[in-house]
Amino acid sequence: MENQNQEDFKRELGLFDGTMLVVGSMIGSGIFIVSSDIARQVGSAGWLTLIWVISGVITMIAAVSYGELSAMFPKAGGQYVYLRESYNQLIAFLYGWSFFAVIQTGTIAAVGVGFSKFAAYLFPIMSEENILYKTENFTLHAAQIVSIITIVLLTYLNSRGVKNSKTLQTILTVIKILSLLGLIVFGFLLGAKSQIWNANWTDMWATKSYIKDSASWLPISGVALISGISAAMVGSLFSSDAWNGVTFIAGEIKNPKRNVGLSLFLGTFIVTIIYILANLMYLAVIPFDEIATAKSDRVAVVASQYIFGNMGTLIIAVMIMISTFACNNGLIMAGARVYYTMAKDGLFFKKAARLNAASVPEWALWAQCIWASALCLTGKYGDLLDFVIIIVLIFYILTIYGIFILRKKMPDAERPYKAFGYPFLPALYIVIASAVSIALLITKTSTCGWGVLIMLLGIPVYYLTKGKE
Repeated sequence: MENQNQEDFKRELGLFDGTMLVVGSMIGSGIFIVSSDIARQVGSAGWLTLIWVISGVITMIAAVSYGELSAMFPKAGGQYVYLRESYNQLIAFLYGWSFFAVIQTGTIAAVGVGFSKFAAYLFPIMSEENILYKTENFTLHAAQIVSIITIVLLTYLNSRGVKNSKTLQTILTVIKILSLLGLIVFGFLLGAKSQIWNANWTDMWATKSYIKDSASWLPISGVALISGISAAMVGSLFSSDAWNGVTFIAGEIKNPKRNVGLSLFLGTFIVTIIYILANLMYLAVIPFDEIATAKSDRVAVVASQYIFGNMGTLIIAVMIMISTFACNNGLIMAGARVYYTMAKDGLFFKKAARLNAASVPEWALWAQCIWASALCLTGKYGDLLDFVIIIVLIFYILTIYGIFILRKKMPDAERPYKAFGYPFLPALYIVIASAVSIALLITKTSTCGWGVLIMLLGIPVYYLTKGKE
């Protein structure tokens, strides 16, 4: 049982399934919320749009660069495998450690909470206001219970085999794409007002920051502008993240050398177009000040109320529930494959290397479920997003630099697909992502610093686990 090879995974996913997994994992609740924060940080329509465009373009550069790696190593484990082959086991372990401790589980927790926040619109009993238990240091509310129930339910479904979760993923993602496109089309047809659009674009490149205490705008430039842009990028990059999930399940994709890379490109391209159109729709429907001051940052709710009237809130609530549910299904499915591959390398619990009768790593799925559920109980998911994005960026930079390393290290290896625009585009990604990471460490030291610390804590853990062998 211990010596099963990668091929024990069933190759049941085609190009369409892979693309739907990328789209479904990328679109969570971010596009419905984070434009509000971006608007406060940069203060104009031009900059709001540009930040979404930059995030989309660098995400697509990363995705087409990963295509080369996915074609070289078409196995389960994705990014973990690429790091192991480019560098060494320690770097790969640090990624896997961070992935389990914060990246995947933290994202699953945050998305689960996103689901329960909007479910509370339909069923107020599920809201954060419904406190079930309270002590000095701990509060348990209904939203946390709801998010844990959804994580457990999706984990159970995924443990029964990849076919069920694939069907659910595809159906929910198609509904999600159609409903988002519907919102954009109805926004332009029913809600758009030329005077709002013209007013929003009048001073399109003026950079200013919103001061909540005085409810006023402050012009910014220089260092303040750089820190505003980097803070704004957290939201858009987080909304565009999780596109690499399809690489983790490469062991279950048909013709992975072609389909993994193509899924990455098609998925990130579709999402980037949807995100840019959604923001242009917001700017056509909502005065800029209202985008910046939307209640609880729920900018899509404001847009929907302008478009559909009182029904708008419910329409968005249902859309976000479908969106976050599909997003978590993709994250849960993909995450367990990384722990499986780590366990094969002797760097994770041995039981995680076993596949159940349905050919899925059930033990790894439940370990992920338990830790993600625990993170739901911390109530610190806002901070979790900062933790996640800094570690994610560091490993994306290392992975894409790995393409340069592997070209030297394995010059004769078969490369069915080569990184688009190499070496210029991968190098451009490294430069932009490094600049954003440095700016984040300077401007958000308290949270991003913790993220880096969690990652570095993996070093002693690695040597302790290696010492036991």
